[in-house]
This record gives sequence, structure tokens and C-alpha cells, in this order.
Amino acid sequence: MTSQTVAAFYAALAMLPVAMHLGLAVGAPLGRFTVGGRFPERLPPLWRLLALVQAALLVGMAIAILDRGAVLDFDLPTPAFWLALALTVLSTIANGVSPSRPERLLWTPVLLAMSAAAIGVALR
Repeated sequence: MTSQTVAAFYAALAMLPVAMHLGLAVGAPLGRFTVGGRFPERLPPLWRLLALVQAALLVGMAIAILDRGAVLDFDLPTPAFWLALALTVLSTIANGVSPSRPERLLWTPVLLAMSAAAIGVALR
């Protein structure tokens, strides 16, 4: 597989949690899938705003991976890629130990695949 393919795989997977966070931001009752299930239904207003921040962060991470994988040519500084990789791995760990079973079951495999893809881009 080329680094472009692996980077595109990462970005495609990243759009799954982006979609969920956008849904959370507009009031979708998906709280059991985030923040450890603290809010099982709709998030409170401040948390909805944070869901938008999280969606934007995920898009930025995908852009950094796509840039490093030569899918995009933004010429981002190298630390942007390493930060995206580190945040992906840390998110994988956080979801893996979440007290919310639905969050663990849904996002841990997605983030594990994203982590593997980011590491794959790093090694190419």
C-alpha cells in the first residue's frame, strides 16, 4: 500500500467521529458514545460547543496525515503530523479504557485502525 492510500484510509475513518461530533453539537442523543457516557443522551450546551472543537481537531489531524502522506500539499510543519499521530494514539487508549461500554465498542476499533494508518504513514 502507498502512503497516499494509508493516509486516505485514516482520513476516511476520521470522518466517522467527525460526523458523530457534529451530530452531538446539534443535539443528537449520542452522549453515551463520548466523554465516558457522562451524558447518555444530549450533551449540555458547553459540551456541544466542545464537540464542535473536537470535530475541527479531527479534521485538522486528518489534514496533517494527508499532508504527510502526500495526498495534500499544504507543506505543514513536521510536528503537525507527529502531534496528529500522538493524539490519535492517546485517543485510542482513552476510548479503550472508557467507562462507557458503547464508546469502547464503537470507537476503540476505529481509533485503533486510525492509529495503525498513522503509524503506517510515519513508516513510509
